[in-house]
Amino acid sequence: MKPNLDFFPKTTIWPHYDLIWNVHCPQSGGRKIYTIFIGGGTPSLLSAAGLDRLLSDVRTLLPLDGAVEITMEANPGTFEAEKFRSYRASGVNRLSIGIQSFDSHHLKALGRIHDGDEARRAIDIAQTHFDNFNLDLMYALPNQTLAQARLDVQTAIATGAPHLSLYHLTLEPNTLFAKYPPALPDDDESAEMQDEITALMQGAGYENYEISAYAQPKHQARHNLNYWQFGDYLGIGAGAHSKLSFPHRVIREMRHKNPKAYMQAVSEGREIQESAEITRDQMGFEFMLNTLRLTGGFQVNLFAERTGMAMTAIEQSLQSAEKKGLLYRDHQVIRPTELGRRFLNDLQQEFLKS
Repeated sequence: MKPNLDFFPKTTIWPHYDLIWNVHCPQSGGRKIYTIFIGGGTPSLLSAAGLDRLLSDVRTLLPLDGAVEITMEANPGTFEAEKFRSYRASGVNRLSIGIQSFDSHHLKALGRIHDGDEARRAIDIAQTHFDNFNLDLMYALPNQTLAQARLDVQTAIATGAPHLSLYHLTLEPNTLFAKYPPALPDDDESAEMQDEITALMQGAGYENYEISAYAQPKHQARHNLNYWQFGDYLGIGAGAHSKLSFPHRVIREMRHKNPKAYMQAVSEGREIQESAEITRDQMGFEFMLNTLRLTGGFQVNLFAERTGMAMTAIEQSLQSAEKKGLLYRDHQVIRPTELGRRFLNDLQQEFLKS
């Protein structure tokens, strides 16, 4: 039985949602769902009735954990108080709000459809209906100063948001910024911003549990933690990605990106555009690429549990990273050192040798 997707908005901005289950279950059928993330494009354009129908179908088709975390991405330019009240009533219990900045000039430079006032209004609406939400912010923006970056973070902290995701702006290929690079803070200025952000967040009582994620106690994003712990997830919708573990293999899948092509493919039972197995040669690097983003690293036995391989497969790289002061390990845990977190790319590349 396939869910009816006709209620999705007929736009080129197509929401998808990811489902996470206990990795021990070998197949999707019967796996319990622990988190749902409704993201991709601007899912908050969905009508309240459309979202209610979506989640009703999910509950009908799949077994949900009693404490399932259901997150919806939301753009501040789409906030309507009554609609978000309905989203909460339908079962959404966490929002991830793409603020990016509270400075209207920076938002305009980023091509965002909202301004600073709309960002603040969106947070007010979120706080009225949700006790768990995340704010996305970016720093090292075009022509941004240290004082401006500091003010953005201070403003976010003052809202009392239980979770903040703070990202350094990157120029992605095939974007306008990549074609016409703006004037960005240099490496020293960016590092100064990062140090300032770390100090502000620590002073406000937030835990930096993942390289870009800060949370108040008991408000870590369960969905994102699963990614960083190399867990399984099922992506449904145009362009959605999946990672699925089976007894003797781990595969990654991608669905068709174009919404029209995706809907046609679904009707023909061929919605998967690409499927590839993660080879044993790739497995160690893939695992470490994710888990080393976590401040606390991972329990040693998780490596075998998620990869099916013995720790000896990456022993040489572990020793090399440890000697360089990038990694700490004992018989229970493996985690990046402070130096390893600051030079995370260098640490992760150690495991390309495995």
